[in-house]
Amino acid sequence: MFPFGLVTGVAMAAGGIPPLEAILMSFIVFAGASQLAATQLLGTAAPVAVILLTAFFINLRFVMYSASMRTHLAGLDLRWRLGLGYILSDNAYAICITRYTQHPGEAHRHWYCLGAALPIWFTWQVATILGVIAGASVPQAWKLDFAAPLAFVAMSVPLLRDRAMVAAALAAGATVVLAGSLPMRLGLVLAAVAGISAGLLVERRAA
Repeated sequence: MFPFGLVTGVAMAAGGIPPLEAILMSFIVFAGASQLAATQLLGTAAPVAVILLTAFFINLRFVMYSASMRTHLAGLDLRWRLGLGYILSDNAYAICITRYTQHPGEAHRHWYCLGAALPIWFTWQVATILGVIAGASVPQAWKLDFAAPLAFVAMSVPLLRDRAMVAAALAAGATVVLAGSLPMRLGLVLAAVAGISAGLLVERRAA
């Protein structure tokens, strides 16, 4: 989490987002992939609607996460559910759902989730702030804009473990190249839709 947060902070600063706004974005959004995507789109002066739509598609996985977690945490009051929903991340979800599956009758599951998610949230924020500070102090001539796509490559390659993920990556990559000339950076939105659709189609055929 720390190196990813550090690179994300550097990318946001290199993308022209003022330091205070970049730090606030990290606290409010708390989703590395969508923060990087938004940074790239902001750097190309994309319309706000396109930025929001892109972030929406990237973060759709959290809908599946919360649907899965609901089985184990449905009895909590609204404050707990909102709080845990805010600090939930990919890493924390993997840790918690594994624990809940192995120990279905365990009490105080919400405290376990808090204990798993809070250190990840804290590490992310510290790393992002340090990255923003470092990125803001680096001269523009150094051209650190490559940090965002580089981080996406580092995130994506380890996920290519099955046919569905490979199909999603190939479909998204081909679409973003073919639709690169579309206005308002709509090619990114189409690429997200194409990748999700291809992955789901291959997964259903394999089932």
